[in-house]
Amino acid sequence: MCDSLSEKLREREKESETKPYKEKARNSSFFASMEAKHILCFILLVGFQVSAEPVEDKQALVDFVNNVPHSRSLNWNESSPVCNNWTGVICSGDGTRVIAVRLPGVGFHGPIPPNTLSRLSALQILSLRSNGISGEFPFDFSNLKNLSFLYLQYNNLSGSLPVDFSVWPNLTIVNLSNNRFNGSIPYSFSNLSHLAALNLANNSLSGEVPDFNLPNLQQINLANNNLSGSVPRSLRRFPNSVFSGNNIPFETFSPRASPFVTPSSTPYPRSRNGRGLSEKALLGIIVAACVLGLVAFVFLIVVCCPRKKGEDEFSGKLQKGGMSPEKVVSRSQDANNRLTFFEGCNYAFDLEDLLRASAEVLGKGTFGMAYKAILEDATTVVVKRLKEVSVGKRDFEQQMEVVGSIRHENVVELKAYYYSKDEKLMVYDYYSQGSISSMLHGKRGGERIPLDWNTRMRIAIGAARGIARIHAENAGKFVHGNIKSSNIFLNFQRYGCVSDLGLATITSPLAPPIARAAGYRAPEVADTRKAAQPSDVYSFGVVLLELLTGKSPIHTTGGDEIIHLVRWVHSVVREEWTAEVFDVELMRYPNIEEEMVEMLQIAMSCVVRMPDQRPKMTDVVKMIENVRQMDTENRQSSENRSESSTPPPLVTERES
Repeated sequence: MCDSLSEKLREREKESETKPYKEKARNSSFFASMEAKHILCFILLVGFQVSAEPVEDKQALVDFVNNVPHSRSLNWNESSPVCNNWTGVICSGDGTRVIAVRLPGVGFHGPIPPNTLSRLSALQILSLRSNGISGEFPFDFSNLKNLSFLYLQYNNLSGSLPVDFSVWPNLTIVNLSNNRFNGSIPYSFSNLSHLAALNLANNSLSGEVPDFNLPNLQQINLANNNLSGSVPRSLRRFPNSVFSGNNIPFETFSPRASPFVTPSSTPYPRSRNGRGLSEKALLGIIVAACVLGLVAFVFLIVVCCPRKKGEDEFSGKLQKGGMSPEKVVSRSQDANNRLTFFEGCNYAFDLEDLLRASAEVLGKGTFGMAYKAILEDATTVVVKRLKEVSVGKRDFEQQMEVVGSIRHENVVELKAYYYSKDEKLMVYDYYSQGSISSMLHGKRGGERIPLDWNTRMRIAIGAARGIARIHAENAGKFVHGNIKSSNIFLNFQRYGCVSDLGLATITSPLAPPIARAAGYRAPEVADTRKAAQPSDVYSFGVVLLELLTGKSPIHTTGGDEIIHLVRWVHSVVREEWTAEVFDVELMRYPNIEEEMVEMLQIAMSCVVRMPDQRPKMTDVVKMIENVRQMDTENRQSSENRSESSTPPPLVTERES
């Protein structure tokens, strides 16, 4: 079932929520949800786009990006069509105009060059949030008469806001929060009859709050400025929190009904006989009031006091009823608290997008939980949420840089990562097909398509090449540390592709294995709790046995007897019943017996007990290639792959 990432984390890893928290979350998440809804609307509008090219708009975008330094590369190739190809750009239905530019977290810094974006006269959505844009609000944005949704939050913009916002009559959502704007709030906001949400929080605005009197205004946030005076009557319907952090006295607000007994200016009601309340009745009321007051005090202490130090930011503060992603990100404005993308990654989203994405849990693996996250622009990624990371920020980032630099057809690329004190995330491409584990051990029969021998050979050679490439990193000392069939997928050429690498060295020593994971661990890992390249070879040998037998590394018989795959294969081969080893689904394919026996011999050499007697992965690759002359097309690294290649179908591990 699909739900927000924060809700899933709350449901699966935390418990309890309170009504006041729910109301706060609805208020703080409004701007994020509104942006998502409108972006999706415009994506739907371009479904019937034709081949017309908005030449002038394209040149305006080129002029913009060429004159603004940015840390992330964009695929804005002047020789390619802008519509449906350029990252973050959406065109009108007929393809003649650019109507949306959405580039959050690209790493822009410096002012917006004049006479660039302002030439996009048909622009309706502009989102440049979570960058490092500086300077004043661009004066020539007044040319964008069709602008409806403006998102410039989390930048370094300064100076006064435009005096006349009525030049944008269609403005519906305006978010200029978390900048350095000063001066007063323009009264011209009152002329925006379509305005539904206004966020000017976390700036340096001063003066009094104008009486907007906008009937369509659903949300407003003016918190943490230097505003003074009283709250206008038209805005008193909003909660106190949207005006907090200013010099505004909250007693000017209209009183709210209280669920508790409060003092009243009216006398106690008289009884029907005209006499006052009896002493017992009066005493009862006083006692009840005291009890309710005590309950209220305890409730406020529980709800309002800070959480315990070190509590999970992701699952606590971002859970439904907790702190919104916007407020979590605002705790640290520097780039160190944002997603770090690797060169060549053209994703146009940031941490805020990721945290509010619709998500579902894919599975809990050795090093953490994995989620499938669907972002507002329909981009789908896999988010790995690490647990028990035992190294500091510098070591973590160094390891991520090594992992992210590995580009190979048989290694799943790390696209981005995030580090904070309480959260460590890794972002990968999402591929629609399941892991090799799900293909092999999913429910047999029915609509399931068995893996034929040729596919199993491609899985084996691809995974072997990928692991050999991983072992070549760091002067030949790099270790994967978690090789298993749930971490192997099919790339776009339908060869094995390895993921989840490089985590063993940055997490706590491997805990005693349980369930299926136990079957992959080399004997020495059970003693040292430390993975090495020979233990990777052992784990790969277990994967080969899975491909050959169709059995899980740990499985049970009809009598609930636990069977260890490696020991079982040893016993069968020792009794010279080798034919009993192979998966019955392979028996339908003719003339493969010799290849299966050779592959079995390779697998057995990988799972010998003594680490120094196991072959190197480079030797394993050669042995498998000698079994059958496999295609060489898969050997090129992914950095040489055409950008137009279809991404491989991947779903990350689903182990419980």
